[in-house]
Amino acid sequence: MQRIEIKAEQFFELLKLKDTSMWEIFSQMIDGNEKEIVFLDNEDKVLFNYILPAEQEKLEEDRKEFSKQFSDKLANFN
Repeated sequence: MQRIEIKAEQFFELLKLKDTSMWEIFSQMIDGNEKEIVFLDNEDKVLFNYILPAEQEKLEEDRKEFSKQFSDKLANFN
């Protein structure tokens, strides 16, 4: 499995500048092979990772699950 390391802060700043979502970027990276995407802080410490699926359908399932979990966490803060 290919491992891709991404500096999280720079990645999310770029997404903001380009007005795009990480899911759009992930969609463009799908090529039939799973990839491990590792998000790093500025000191190269692992913040979190994500296994990019081989198919668009699984990516869509992941996006929906992420959105649900994120919404649930936000609701707990209010």
